[in-house]
Amino acid sequence: MSALKIKKGDKVVILSGKDKGKTGEVTKAFPKDSKVVVSGVNIATRHRKATQANPQGGLDRFEAPLHVSNVAIATADGKPTRVRFETQDGKKVRVAVKTGEKIDG
Repeated sequence: MSALKIKKGDKVVILSGKDKGKTGEVTKAFPKDSKVVVSGVNIATRHRKATQANPQGGLDRFEAPLHVSNVAIATADGKPTRVRFETQDGKKVRVAVKTGEKIDG
C-alpha cells in the first residue's frame, strides 16, 4: 500500500460520477481504503426511523467517501492535475505534474 497522493486539506476536482466537475476540500482521508471525503460533494441520504436518541427521525444527509481515483488535485486555475513524488533538499515532496509546482500539504 503506497502513500495517498491526496491529503486532508487539499483542494480537489471530482473527475467522475454525479458530482463530476465540482471542486471541494478534502475533510478526511482513509489511506487503508484509498478513499477521501470531500466537503459538499457526494451527499448521501439515509432515512432514519425515530429512536429514543433521535425522537424526530427523518432524513440524515452526510458526505460519503469517494475513491481517490475519482478525484484529482486542483491547480491554481481550478483544473485537475496528477501528483508525483520528488526528492527536494533530501525531503520527499508532492509535485503537480501539469505545472511542476510544489504542493503544500
